[in-house]
Amino acid sequence: MATRREIFRALTEAGAELYGEAEARQIAEMVLESRGVSRNMLLVEPNEELQFPDLDSVINDIRAWRPVQYIIGTAEFAGMDFEVSDAVLIPRPETEELVDWIASEVGDSASILDVGTGSGCIAIALSRAVSGSSVCALDISAEALAVARRNGAKYAPDVRFVEGDALSDFSALFAEKFDVVVSNPPYIPDSDSRLMRRNVTDYEPHTALFVPDNDPLLFYRSIARTALRMLKAEGKLYFEIYELLADEMQRMLHDEGYEEIVVREDFRGKPRMICAKVSSTTK
Repeated sequence: MATRREIFRALTEAGAELYGEAEARQIAEMVLESRGVSRNMLLVEPNEELQFPDLDSVINDIRAWRPVQYIIGTAEFAGMDFEVSDAVLIPRPETEELVDWIASEVGDSASILDVGTGSGCIAIALSRAVSGSSVCALDISAEALAVARRNGAKYAPDVRFVEGDALSDFSALFAEKFDVVVSNPPYIPDSDSRLMRRNVTDYEPHTALFVPDNDPLLFYRSIARTALRMLKAEGKLYFEIYELLADEMQRMLHDEGYEEIVVREDFRGKPRMICAKVSSTTK
């Protein structure tokens, strides 16, 4: 049986050529953490033996660019460990910033709709962050909704998950009006996929990532139009956005009848979030 140190070294070596030494070490730490060995345990007792019967399989997955979150089956988001599978996108830190922005602006008991919920991370995090909130979440994928519902059962049982298409008139699926509609829809132009690493393009669901080059605002425009019928007076629409489309997004939202449009940068200084309020003349 191998020791913790030996397993850590084998996992790190598997990923170093693909990701570099520092990121490979982080991946190895995440794998060991999922097997009950924390970083501190590894440092204090590196020579303790560890049962790891599927080590070869995990090493092969790492070498094949499989994301570590899919390997271990979870991803951390807003202090929670979300179940993930290849049916859903892996939650990103930028999306946590979007959640924080919304939570800082909406009042208690807000009604919120998350469109294209995936793992449910936005809906669930907002349900927990906004006191007394009523949260619904929509996704077209039955497989994604199954994951989201399990995450909801664990962290926010009151969130209601609904199957529906963001490119259709999904307003018919909801009787209520909302204070907030939020979405992190597909937004990466197909041609940009060649610039991305294989751990994304080979494994994460393309339907949740990519849009046609000739219409990169496809999902944004459809969701914005439907949200106009679903938002209350003074209601707000929030999007995570592609950094290269911030100007186009502002023009589109203005043309669709929104006002007080605000773009925010993420922690890397990139324009990645936008908020718009329903125009008083629209309502």
